[in-house]
Amino acid sequence: MTDHSNDPFSALAAKTEAQKLAFSPIIFQTARTLRDLNILEVLDKAQQEGLDATQISQQTGVSEYGVKVLLDMALSAHIVTWNKPNYIIANLGYFLLHDGMTRANLDFTADVCYAAMMHLTEAIKEGKPAGLKELGNWPTIYEGLSTLPEKAKNSWFQFDHFYSDRSFPLLLEKVFAHKPKRIFDIGGNTGKWALQCVNYDKEVEVTIIDLPQQIEVALQNAKEAGFSKRIDAYPANLLDKQQSLPTGADVWWMSQFLDCFSPMEILSILQRVRQAMRPDARVYILELFWDAQKYDAATLSLNATSLYFTCLANGNSRFYRSDDFLEIVTTAGFSIEKRTDNIGLGHTLLELKCI
Repeated sequence: MTDHSNDPFSALAAKTEAQKLAFSPIIFQTARTLRDLNILEVLDKAQQEGLDATQISQQTGVSEYGVKVLLDMALSAHIVTWNKPNYIIANLGYFLLHDGMTRANLDFTADVCYAAMMHLTEAIKEGKPAGLKELGNWPTIYEGLSTLPEKAKNSWFQFDHFYSDRSFPLLLEKVFAHKPKRIFDIGGNTGKWALQCVNYDKEVEVTIIDLPQQIEVALQNAKEAGFSKRIDAYPANLLDKQQSLPTGADVWWMSQFLDCFSPMEILSILQRVRQAMRPDARVYILELFWDAQKYDAATLSLNATSLYFTCLANGNSRFYRSDDFLEIVTTAGFSIEKRTDNIGLGHTLLELKCI
């Protein structure tokens, strides 16, 4: 990961980078439009021979003016290269077209975050998700997930599942090593983890603890998969400090859940889990910590997504620095039995026991 203690730019390089920042919304929309109008696709098929503007226009149905103005910007952004008279797809253009992570991030930014980020200053000042009004009228985005505009909803869930789904299969063996009979899945969302569990173990039962709106979707998914008898639900708003939790689980599971809350809210949730759990039960927390990433791109992605939490989700949560998060865990009365970093696309698994 980059050493953030040093400034990497000379004065001249910094001035160039400043212009990139100033025009970054235009560059972003250029990249998205090139992909969505199939211009990158036809260039990809042409490989290193490339195509001229007329050929691209004929193959895509985009006017020659549109092709040139987009691709000339793409030259400056290094999305394509130029071998007169042909445009040739560059490595950056290739990944914009083919990389699943890039697609999930770009669509999430475009369909969920883009308009909302105009309200970031307001969100920072007020500590509220000021940009959420661009999508709907809810206190936080979580009440509105099931009723988001269709394009935004699809991009939100594709973004969320892209990261979590790649970690789940690697974690089942760890969680089931102690042969749990009952799992409480706090913040179970659409029931993805619950379905993984009941498919993995033919006896385990899972209770999803989440907002009523989310539970409705999760239970429908469980029913369609034929697991209604082994997946049930406990409706709860964990922001309510008086909200009680059920008892009797061998495992308490929280995956990309606690990053949806402020530090004091995380503390309250963990304290209630500790009060409700058996002394011999285990708590697993799967999280993304920006300072535990192997690659700079991952750190950047997490810190950018933190501002989605600020502007759209609830105004006061984020992807945490690991030291800050672990301090909350110990304050809540847990010891960290084991920490495993670099799971899937950069997740950390914490296994906790009561102190």
